[in-house]
Amino acid sequence: MKTTLTLVTFSVLLSACGQQASDPAPETKPPVEPVVSVYAAALDSPSRPAADRERDAGRHPAEVLEFFGVEPGDTVLEMFAGAGYYTEMIASVVGEDGKVVAHLNTPMVNFGGDELKARHADNRLANAEVLMAENNELMLDGDQFDAITIVLNYHDLYWASDEYGWAAFDVPKFLAEIYKGLKPGGTLGIVDHFATAGSPHETGSTLHRIDRAIVVSELEGAGFVLEGESDVLRNMDDDHSKGVFDPEIRGKTDRFVLRFKKP
Repeated sequence: MKTTLTLVTFSVLLSACGQQASDPAPETKPPVEPVVSVYAAALDSPSRPAADRERDAGRHPAEVLEFFGVEPGDTVLEMFAGAGYYTEMIASVVGEDGKVVAHLNTPMVNFGGDELKARHADNRLANAEVLMAENNELMLDGDQFDAITIVLNYHDLYWASDEYGWAAFDVPKFLAEIYKGLKPGGTLGIVDHFATAGSPHETGSTLHRIDRAIVVSELEGAGFVLEGESDVLRNMDDDHSKGVFDPEIRGKTDRFVLRFKKP
């Protein structure tokens, strides 16, 4: 009985091997190309200036824009665009069906200098346009933008300088204009330097930092809803009592990243 069972089993194995040998070789499929996000593609764009790439490690722009939810086809207002580091990134992310409006005022143009001129020279950012508006002169059409960003400049709403021609802001008026310009459901993205909790508004002028609680309170008071917060730019080694231009911490400050919605 045992011998018979062994022979039968061996016969089955031989039969199976014969079938395998006669089966056609599996079809070779081409390798699947990895999916690259629009944020990573913007970061790696060969047209980005070398100076921008040198700043990436301290700014994580791809992660920030993905957190803000900026997408292809969006119309985005970048407030206080400066030399245009984020203008370039946003223009790449929103693509040819989208648009970025880079807000500038005279002090920002002076600050941006030759870098700003080169950024926009010869229509190199075809889907970007510049909006000039001095402090307290911003006027936006209603429900115009899918997203608005204020990166490292909210604290400047509490700065004033005759030397640099930076007039003091009427903050409630400014926030009301931003609220008006954003579409319902649109995003307001904020990045700024942490000040010590409980610091007054004046820290925006003295240290160029601001208490996160002030930002949240003012924006919620203006009608925005805080939807999310990212720790991508946290640096727990930052001394919040130092000015952001201190050589020991410049470019490496502890920063909050907040995403608000207009209901």
